[in-house]
Amino acid sequence: MANRELTDRELLHELEGVAEENVNRHLSMSKDWNPHDYVPWDDGSNFAALSGIDWDPEQSKLSETARAAMITNLLTEDNLPAYHREIAQNFSRDGAWGTWVGRWTAEENRHSVVMRDYLVVTRGVDPVALENARMDHMTQGFEVGGGSMLDSVSYVTFQELATRVSHRNTGKACGDPIADRMLARVAADENLHMMFYRNIVGAALDLSPDQTIAAIYKVLSNFQMPGAKMQNFRRNAVLIAKGSIYDLRQHLDDVVLPVLRKWDIFQRDDFGPDGERYREELAGFLHTLEDKATRFEQSRDRALAREARRGERIAAL
Repeated sequence: MANRELTDRELLHELEGVAEENVNRHLSMSKDWNPHDYVPWDDGSNFAALSGIDWDPEQSKLSETARAAMITNLLTEDNLPAYHREIAQNFSRDGAWGTWVGRWTAEENRHSVVMRDYLVVTRGVDPVALENARMDHMTQGFEVGGGSMLDSVSYVTFQELATRVSHRNTGKACGDPIADRMLARVAADENLHMMFYRNIVGAALDLSPDQTIAAIYKVLSNFQMPGAKMQNFRRNAVLIAKGSIYDLRQHLDDVVLPVLRKWDIFQRDDFGPDGERYREELAGFLHTLEDKATRFEQSRDRALAREARRGERIAAL
């Protein structure tokens, strides 16, 4: 059983019942909500094209870190057509798979709608620069790489949870209860999406263990957030990590390890020789990731300490 490798078509057929069960589970747990209920419309005003005033940096109430996180998160959500294409190509438009693709796409679209409305109404970021970045990022598109159904579903399991963590922490970093409430709502959606994909991969592990852990290892060892190619991503990622919104420690402790534990990766006894090899490689990769996370934390602590001392010296002048 462990060495049974299935085609994407066979996987979709074998997992159809699991998909249907989890679509129904999702629909029973998800809560409908309206983006317009999370936007402070009274704070809005016209821009110059309608005889108002164009954006100025002083209008933003967000910190540099919060702005970087909001822009990165929104542009990530904006690229939905590319994600839809990725999922639709690897799933099916029929039955439970088709129902999920449509429902997931509709729910994800609300995220970009509410975040963009919030940022434009509150003048949190430069709307012209934001639109230019959206055009550039969406034109590039996105793909997981590898193209298999298991690659895609493994990737989105981790990516949805990573996005949940990032949204939740961004809401707190904004220093605005409205933004916090809005992003908590978005994060709750992302968590439910993650659960769907996580359960599909869990069932795939029972069906074809070696094939599935190979995909999991491939995805984790090459993992990049979907915004990796966007403008200023590296700079923004550094700000986001320094601000403890999303860093390597959170990636490991709050995203990767909880999912692997849920799948019982290191306690399973159904792997064949190939699966055992991938499990060993995965363990080595996690050890390396732990070392990198620790070094980053130490480096960040030293940098923050230097900044604090610098601030004390300036205050003493």
